[in-house]
Amino acid sequence: MSSLNLNTSFLFHTGTISRSKSPTFHLFHTLTKLPISSITTKKVNQRFYPSPSFSVSAVLTNEDVLKGENTQREKPAFNFKSYMVNRANTVNQALDDAVSLREPLKIHEAMRYSLLAGGKRVRPVLCLAACELVGGTEPMAMPAACAIEMIHTMSLIHDDLPCMDNDDLRRGMPTNHKVFGEDVAVLAGDALLSFAFEHLAVDTAKAGVPPARIVRALGELSKAIGAEGLVAGQVVDIASEGIADVGLEKLEFIHVHKTAALLEGAVVVGAILGGGADDEVERLRKFARCIGLLFQVVDDILDVTKSSQELGKTAGKDLVADKVTYPKLLGLEKSREFAQELNKDAHAQLSAFDPHKAAPLLALANYIAYRQN
Repeated sequence: MSSLNLNTSFLFHTGTISRSKSPTFHLFHTLTKLPISSITTKKVNQRFYPSPSFSVSAVLTNEDVLKGENTQREKPAFNFKSYMVNRANTVNQALDDAVSLREPLKIHEAMRYSLLAGGKRVRPVLCLAACELVGGTEPMAMPAACAIEMIHTMSLIHDDLPCMDNDDLRRGMPTNHKVFGEDVAVLAGDALLSFAFEHLAVDTAKAGVPPARIVRALGELSKAIGAEGLVAGQVVDIASEGIADVGLEKLEFIHVHKTAALLEGAVVVGAILGGGADDEVERLRKFARCIGLLFQVVDDILDVTKSSQELGKTAGKDLVADKVTYPKLLGLEKSREFAQELNKDAHAQLSAFDPHKAAPLLALANYIAYRQN
């Protein structure tokens, strides 16, 4: 495995990267032209505490819960495990209701097979948490949360196809095309994508959200998954396979678009539907871009450090496909340091919000940083 020798100097500035005498990471915000707060590299304790006055317990390790410092004992710790279980159950029920088994049975069976196959429901939970952080309620964002999970599921079905990543395993189960055939798998993804927008538009209106917010949310989500978002990242990813000189800039473009864009869409759409002010929406956008890239950096690390059984999907497939990854370019340790920096900056974006209301998003950032599958 090749490694890039970096003297870890991460210097973030608005729209540009300041270069020290050693190479620096060409970070994702330069692609989007949005300012990210300046940070410098230092050793970050994996027990990252967003606020000295509030303790966040997040699912960070196989031991399930890693507790933060409890500097004010009278304030109970946020139980992230319980929060995620409850939210995932609520989302699962909403998804089951939204995509019921009806005629034509074949296509709905295929849609439900992948949509209801489990998963952590990180994206819909991000949407709900962002909505509530800015003063909204769960019913205002639940249709959008479900729509985002439908779109995410579509991307997984299509990503697993033989013409793409050619994968046989997803969430510990045979991939959609292995069960229903390639033709139905393609159509199941198409159906989930189109129904996602219908569900967001129609059911969000039933929740009493103003039409202007719904239109803005639809535009935001469309951009996140189209030729300027998820699709762009996928195309560049495919074109980069087997190329020896893919550098950090192109790798970050791939992941900012292929992975981070939908996570950003989830957070921003939730904030919009919840009635967030423009400055709140933009702070949450920056937070989402941090955790979106963080998600992929961690995914790259897990791909080379975990087994297929541990991951619930095929391990080592990026190496087999000769894809460029962070461990391949930086080595494992530098990749882990980069992940810590992204998590630190994600927390910084939420410092302007009430720490109690921000607790779910703070804990979600930790979860993404330290997940094991």
